[in-house]
Amino acid sequence: MSADYTIELWLLKLGGVLNLYFLVDSRLLASRVEDAYLVLPAQILFAVSAYRCFFPVRYEHNVVLHDSILSSIFVTRLFATFSEIACVFMFSHVLRVLNVEHVEWVTVVSWLMVAQVVISQGFVWTAILVEQFEYYFYEELGWVFVFAVNTIASAYLYLTIEAFGGRKVLLLLNLLFGILYLPWQTMHLVSLRAEAAGNADQHASSLPMSTRLANGLHRAVNVKNRRTDGHSWGGIIGLTWMAAYWATLIPMWTYYIVRVLCSG
Repeated sequence: MSADYTIELWLLKLGGVLNLYFLVDSRLLASRVEDAYLVLPAQILFAVSAYRCFFPVRYEHNVVLHDSILSSIFVTRLFATFSEIACVFMFSHVLRVLNVEHVEWVTVVSWLMVAQVVISQGFVWTAILVEQFEYYFYEELGWVFVFAVNTIASAYLYLTIEAFGGRKVLLLLNLLFGILYLPWQTMHLVSLRAEAAGNADQHASSLPMSTRLANGLHRAVNVKNRRTDGHSWGGIIGLTWMAAYWATLIPMWTYYIVRVLCSG
């Protein structure tokens, strides 16, 4: 029998409060720096992460915690699209800021990170609208690329360039995240592949693509399956992903980046 995640899902709301604090404080920090490419993406991430903590959803099977108009798969994904692009843009911008010797390949891969996250948005929207789970796998595979190249570029900068001052710790955090995230993401990909295989026949359809897209859009806007069991939320991997991405690790990391770079 699947574990019940009611308490864990409600605890995400503490992460929502934390994100709101980061949002307000980052606005105050922004007065110290003119780098909108840093502060604005962070603020988008904090705002959207707070929203997702207060109204968590899981796209697969339109699972929600609250049967509310605010618990919309479509709206959440729309906000998340801007948030994820902003987040990766910020990480890529950090590489360019710390690339003080203007190493060309580092600049190139930093922009490839942004290009890849845009491609990943296409995969996740396709997965939602045509209800084909294998596209979630390809979306998450894109995140492997993003953080693999972020880790490689960070390692190169850390080992070869000295003129950083207190900012060098940001490269260490990039490395630490990559070391922890990439093995975890491998497990996540395995679970997504298994879930996609288990749902392949269920979502097979001979309907025209235009009809499938219309049906998928209708479901994304209107269907809300209130669930609190662990299986519906992706088990321990899904819970870990929500807690780290929306409520703790990514917001705190982002906030630290803003504080370090705003402090000069």
